Amino acid sequence: MDPDEPLWWITRDGDLDCLELYERHYSAHRYADGRQRTRFTGPGETLVLRTKAGDAMLVWRRFVDGSGECGINCAVFRNESAHRSSDLIRQADAIADRVWACRRHYTYVNPEKIASTNPGFCFLAAGWRRLDRRTGSGLRILERIRA
Repeated sequence: MDPDEPLWWITRDGDLDCLELYERHYSAHRYADGRQRTRFTGPGETLVLRTKAGDAMLVWRRFVDGSGECGINCAVFRNESAHRSSDLIRQADAIADRVWACRRHYTYVNPEKIASTNPGFCFLAAGWRRLDRRTGSGLRILERIRA
């Protein structure tokens, strides 16, 4: 695979392939009353990325985060494609850098909901780092600061 080949396509909140991927993500919000969702990004300024085949997705969000974290949040990332997750994350970082220049990227990982013994490894392999602190609910915080 050509490392410069674009893997991501910009799409919209409500993209049906992305919605299906989101529903399989551990962090997917379930409505108590059983409503079916049609959107998945949440409030704020968002950028939804998907692979051409619709087998991977990533959502960037710029919003007021109640945890106090600042920057651009990777709200959801799911990869069911053959592409290496770290390659997808690196390209998504480059896209977000064009949209929101000089902004910190961060995400949360729930180690209790992930089968990996190294939660967030794909982000670490993409050049991110794990912070020592966690959120009040125990989520790990990972970040990438543009050099």
